[in-house]
Amino acid sequence: MLGCGAGDDQNTVISEAVGADVTRELRVVPADDVAVVLAALRTALTADGPAVLPVAAGFDGANLPRDVPQRVALVVETSGSTGRPKRVALSTDALLSSAAASASALGGPGQWLLALPAHYVAGTNVLVRSLAAQTEPVVLPGAHFGVDNFLDAARQMDADLRFVSLVPAQLRRLLEEDAALGVLRRFDRILVGGQSTPADVLDRAQELGLNVTRTYGSSETSGGCVYDGVPIGNTRVRILGGQVELAGSVLAEGYLGDDQRAAARFHVDDGVRWYRTGDTGVLVNGTLRVTGRMDDVIISGGVKVSLAEVERVVRNLPGLGDAVVVAATNQQWGQVPVVVSTAAVELTWLRTAVKAALGAASAPASVLLVATMPQLASGKPDRQTLALLAQARALGRAPR
Repeated sequence: MLGCGAGDDQNTVISEAVGADVTRELRVVPADDVAVVLAALRTALTADGPAVLPVAAGFDGANLPRDVPQRVALVVETSGSTGRPKRVALSTDALLSSAAASASALGGPGQWLLALPAHYVAGTNVLVRSLAAQTEPVVLPGAHFGVDNFLDAARQMDADLRFVSLVPAQLRRLLEEDAALGVLRRFDRILVGGQSTPADVLDRAQELGLNVTRTYGSSETSGGCVYDGVPIGNTRVRILGGQVELAGSVLAEGYLGDDQRAAARFHVDDGVRWYRTGDTGVLVNGTLRVTGRMDDVIISGGVKVSLAEVERVVRNLPGLGDAVVVAATNQQWGQVPVVVSTAAVELTWLRTAVKAALGAASAPASVLLVATMPQLASGKPDRQTLALLAQARALGRAPR
């Protein structure tokens, strides 16, 4: 088990002193109007206003409660890259604990650039950190991320400490543009998370002298709570049954309207409340290394194959830094790995490379070439769509 900055509160189960009848209104706000989200968060965090649920266009408000417990300040709706939607309820204490832990890890409070959607926890995190630091965040102009609008926004930053949070695909695009390098070097820290960052992206950033930190966390932990494998604040990490579990003051209250799911994910052990992440991992010399998902292990010809491990090997091959590995059913083997890529690749060469690293069962059965990689609004690959495409191709129904 790994812990950092332990405090008395990490050994205390979340208090039930606030009764279920003490509530406040839940306000839905459009995530694309960042000024509205920021103002709503400001009053929510001081308990003077309603709790906030930032939403994207097309939001389905079915079964949304009118009120939430008083301690809840923010609700984040997310389905991750797979699975049904969940509405994560975060308290004021959790959000401000996360902001304080981040500021301590980064060397102090500073000015943030918002380059991620405000309805995802990584986006709201930037706004909460800005409110806690009493600094004005700079917001990326336009509806979508682009190198030019990123550079325009970054040049507006004037604080002594400058921070930005990105997903790997955004960082990769910026690293490909020579014009971006000088601006990127102005950031005191570039946080990159939301998914595993390819080794070639990290190596390139290091070669260029950029101060990049890999973050790990989720909506259930108020965003990133492990930096470069080390927990921040009073976050604690342990591996139980091969699964990564997290504890600390940053944990969510649970899920709105889904007590069954909350009971499956959050549990108390010896007086400490833990969150089951669903990720597999190991602690190596006190540092967390996430190895995959509990549900991404397939059985191929009777052999367990980790899709995350296959993807790690594939992404380290030349030209395949953004490749995604999904599963498809196969009459002979049961399930097989399929590589989805925007770059053409010779299958025999690819199979040989993966087989040498992980064994024959892990060798991809096919390559699905796509013009563009489907993505969620957060910038993560849309694995659900990719799995459907791969399966349709396996059945001979995929578009050519």
